[in-house]
Parts: sequence; C-alpha cells; structure tokens
Amino acid sequence: MEQISNFFLDYYEGATTFDIVLEATVFIFGIASVYFSKKENILVYPTGLVATIITVYLLFKAEYYGDMMMNFYYSVMSIYGWINWARKKDGTPVLPISRTNKKEKIIGFGLFVLTMLVTFGVYKAFGREIETANYIDIFTSGIFFTAMWYMAIKKLENWTLWIFADLITVPLYAYRGLGVLALQYIIFTVMAVQGYLVWKRNIGSHVDS
Repeated sequence: MEQISNFFLDYYEGATTFDIVLEATVFIFGIASVYFSKKENILVYPTGLVATIITVYLLFKAEYYGDMMMNFYYSVMSIYGWINWARKKDGTPVLPISRTNKKEKIIGFGLFVLTMLVTFGVYKAFGREIETANYIDIFTSGIFFTAMWYMAIKKLENWTLWIFADLITVPLYAYRGLGVLALQYIIFTVMAVQGYLVWKRNIGSHVDS
C-alpha cells in the first residue's frame, strides 16, 4: 500500500501548492471534457480548453515538449471543433456522427505524420536529447492530434485512436513517475471505449446541445 501511495505522491514532493491545484484542475476538466464528448455535448470544448491550456504551462515547466506541443495543438483544434460543432442551419445543428471516408483517412494520416515531424522538431529546437520515451511521446502526439481532428468533424474513428494512444500513454506516464496522469489516462481509456459504443449507436445523429 505504501508503494502505491508513493507512486502517486512522490512526484509532488517538490511541487508548489499552485502547481498541485493546477494539476487537480486539469484532472477534473480533462475527465469532464471526455464525458461531454461521449454525450455529444459541445461543452467538450470549453472544458477541454481549460485543461489543455493549463497543461501546456505544466508540461513546459516539466520540459516534456512533445506533450506540451500536443496540448497546444489540442487548444487550437478545440477552437476549430467548437466552431464546427456549433454550426447550424435553420436553427438545427448540421454536423452528424459519421465514419471517415477515403479522403479523410488520407488527411488523417498526413496530420499524423506532420504532427510527429513538428514534435520531433520541437525537441530538437529545445536542444533535448531524444530518448526512447520521447519517441513514444512523438508517436502518440501524432495519433492524438489526428484523433482530435476526427472528433472536431465528428468521425467515429476518433475514439479508436484515443483508445489506442491512451493505452500507450498509461505505461509511459507510469514510467516517468507521473502516477496521477497515468491514472487519468486509465480513466480516459475506459471513457473512450464507452464513447465509441455510444457514438456507434448514434451514427447519423446531430449535436443536440
């Protein structure tokens, strides 16, 4: 029991109260964002923005530049998704849940590759030695960004990508000693599976709120 407690608390021994409060805020708003996404509720974006903007600051301090860039991308894509989900015609939302077509798959793969290249460049720009964990970080960054774009255009496949990348991220954060973040991504994985099942049932539906 003590080892489990230390896994979650050791990282915070040198942390300021301010940073701990920020991480708690990210934890709560991050889970809220996934919950609202599962429900097709547009609040996914304002709650997500709170989490990602704070996370950019925290990851910059921790020098996890790949994750930092990913959350910066999330913030930008959240604004795009917010606008896209809010579009209406004659007072009715116009964006239904659907599957990706061939063109969207190609664009998604392009975003995946481009994001990895940009993230790799960020590590180099900051003069960081790229270790194995960083390459995993770069890889998941590409998956997450593509997932974020698919979510913004309401494609079912966004959940498949979230699940895959979340499963990789859990042991990555555990390896780094970030117990709370590892726990958060376990919760994200469970919620992503639920989100996939809900969206699959609702193919063709529109945002109601």
